Amino acid sequence: MLAKRIIPCLDIREGQTVKGINFAELKNVGDPVELGAKYAAEGADELVYLDISATEEGRGTFTGLVSRIAARIDIPFTVGGGIASVADAGRLLDAGADKVTVNSAAVRDPALIDAIASKYGSQFVVAAIDAKKIDGVWRVTTHGGKRLTERELFAWAHEVWRRGAGEILFTSMDHDGTRDGYPCETFARLAELPIPVIASGGAGSVRHIADVLTLGRADVIWPALTATEMSAIVVSSVSPERCETTAVQPARCAIWIASSVSVRVPIWLSLMSTALAAPSSMPFLMR
Repeated sequence: MLAKRIIPCLDIREGQTVKGINFAELKNVGDPVELGAKYAAEGADELVYLDISATEEGRGTFTGLVSRIAARIDIPFTVGGGIASVADAGRLLDAGADKVTVNSAAVRDPALIDAIASKYGSQFVVAAIDAKKIDGVWRVTTHGGKRLTERELFAWAHEVWRRGAGEILFTSMDHDGTRDGYPCETFARLAELPIPVIASGGAGSVRHIADVLTLGRADVIWPALTATEMSAIVVSSVSPERCETTAVQPARCAIWIASSVSVRVPIWLSLMSTALAAPSSMPFLMR
């Protein structure tokens, strides 16, 4: 398996990067190409761009934006939002995307996953699943979390794997943007599947990241944080005895926290070239 990956995710609405809480209260935070280039320069392993209003507004993901990203950024990136056909996926891959995510359209027509995986390969298909817990049951949602379905999370995750998805990106709507941590028991159960599970939404401290990697057995992490916010989290999450001057040594603090996970972790701050050698080879990701 791959090393842990750091993969910032940029949510896109009307061509701009946005952030919010529980899929709402969205605020513009910058140009997606410029932000992506900044993340790449800071050491991100991959990027993900999700056009979160594409399905809701009934339009396809902007192919032009994908072309701009591909021309500017030299690390792999995944694109999702409004992909409803093999042709949609092919257009984005031809424009330069390395992988595509499918969500609402796949819930409506699960055969879409089979079709894309059959033509391009499972390694190009990420099944994005948004869900929230209702009366103790994880219910799958679509259209940017606005429509509740009858599908149950674990049954749907098993089906997308069986149909050919190469990875699963799971976002808990109850945790997204709250920075209260991840539902680790849920991720641990999803991790029983034989494909990588991407943990998305909920990181508020380095401990949250360590917990979802260990207790949640997630393959990758995806904290929706800017570099400044991540630096602040690192500074506030470590003990003083471990880092003498956290304001000056955030990367060293991150390395200490990461060592408890026992994986090779590319540091996403000022010392990105520093990494830990460890026995595990599971991937690590950050949104």
